[in-house]
Amino acid sequence: MNCDFVVFDLETTGLSSRFDQIIQIAAARLGHGGTVTNEVFATFVRPEATIPSFITGLTGISNRDVAGAPPVAEALAAFSDFVGDAVLIAHNGHRFDAKFLTAACEQKRLNSRPVALIDSIHFSKRLFGTTRGTSHGLDAVLTRTQVTTFQGRRHDARGDVSALAQAVERMWRQLNLDATCSGIPRAGTHLPKLSR
Repeated sequence: MNCDFVVFDLETTGLSSRFDQIIQIAAARLGHGGTVTNEVFATFVRPEATIPSFITGLTGISNRDVAGAPPVAEALAAFSDFVGDAVLIAHNGHRFDAKFLTAACEQKRLNSRPVALIDSIHFSKRLFGTTRGTSHGLDAVLTRTQVTTFQGRRHDARGDVSALAQAVERMWRQLNLDATCSGIPRAGTHLPKLSR
């Protein structure tokens, strides 16, 4: 079973994978047993529409930031090459990030491949329980795992990945998971086929 993992996050122009577009991708590779490495990936993505002002207010990403960025097909190809054969990990990834990746591949008619994905909410639910009122949002997880310093700002994919990678590492250790993260459910998404 694959033992390589990549934590990633997307920023988008909105919540709909059908109508909105990816504007930023960031990722960090986890080493053996979920330890954070210094291998990172980050790119802005040039959308085909302007970024709404409320998204700029939330993420700090402006139309100027993405003006010279690669289009989504090029950005996803580079991201796919970074991921390689790894299993992806994203927070709320099953409901959000996975859908955007698959939709972008379909909309751009990219020659794609299936990629396994773990939603890090499963780590949180296993560690902190599912009692009514227990939040598993990223801010709550960061508080519980005592992640207080990270590179970048919240709601910028680079900052969120830096924070989430640390949280995943700490939850992995506290849950005493093996190097393959067995027992944690996996879903799937799509990325462009590898160029190598």
